[in-house]
Amino acid sequence: MSDSGSRFAVVTGASSGIGAATARALAGAGFVVALGARREDRIKALAEEIGGHARFLDVTDRDSVASFAEWTESLGGASVLVNNAGGARGLEPVAEMDEEHWRWMFETNVLGVGLVTKALLPQLRASGGGHVVVVGSAAGVEAYEGGSGYNAAKFGTHAVTRSLRLELLGEDVRVTEVLPGAVRTEFGLVRFEGDEEKAEAPYKGITPLTAEDVAECVRWTVTLPPHVNVDRIDVRPVRQGGAAMFARDS
Repeated sequence: MSDSGSRFAVVTGASSGIGAATARALAGAGFVVALGARREDRIKALAEEIGGHARFLDVTDRDSVASFAEWTESLGGASVLVNNAGGARGLEPVAEMDEEHWRWMFETNVLGVGLVTKALLPQLRASGGGHVVVVGSAAGVEAYEGGSGYNAAKFGTHAVTRSLRLELLGEDVRVTEVLPGAVRTEFGLVRFEGDEEKAEAPYKGITPLTAEDVAECVRWTVTLPPHVNVDRIDVRPVRQGGAAMFARDS
C-alpha cells in the first residue's frame, strides 16, 4: 500500500457474494470501506459489521453514480475502487436472444464500470496511490456455448479495463483485472431467475471457488507495494480448465 495514499476503498455490488467478501477482506486489511449496491438494507448491515459506510448505488444510473461519488468525496476520497457490480441473465443462444437480458448485462457489466470509474477517478488520482480493480470473468476472455450475451458483456468489461490501464500509464494509478472461473455465489440464482437446480448445475462434480477466494485476490493486489501493478489474475477451481471445461467427478 502506498504510504501517500489513503486507506479508503469503495466496493460496488457489495450486498452479497464477491463484493461482500471483498469488503470484509479489505476491512480486515485496515481499509475503511464504502459499500455501494441497490440492496441498501444488506450493505447497511455489512457496513455496521465491518465499521464502514453504505449508500444506495445503481451503477447504470449516472445520477446515482454522481451522488455516490459526491458522498465518497465527502468521506475523504477513495484510493481504491473495486468495480464488482455485474451479473448474467439467461443462457440462450443468439438465435433465441432476449434483448432485455442483453441490454441489462451490457449496462451493468460495461456501462456501469465506465460510469463509476469516471466518477471516482479524480479521487483516485488525488489519493497519491490510486488503484482500480475490476472483477471480470473467465467469460470475458473465452466464449462458450449459450454464453453469447454474457460473453459479449464481459469481453466489453475486459476491453475497458485493458484500455484504462494504457490510458493511465505514467500516472500513479494502478489497474488490475480479476477474472474468476466458477464461483459459488448468488450469481447463478440471478442468471436463472431463482431456479436453484440450474444455478447449481455448473458446480456439480467439482469444488468451486468461494467468494472469499476471489476477495483474497483483490486484497493481495491492493496491498502490494505501489510500484507493483498486477495487470490480470485468472483464478479458477483446480478442476476447471476453461470457461466451460471441467473435469467433474462421476
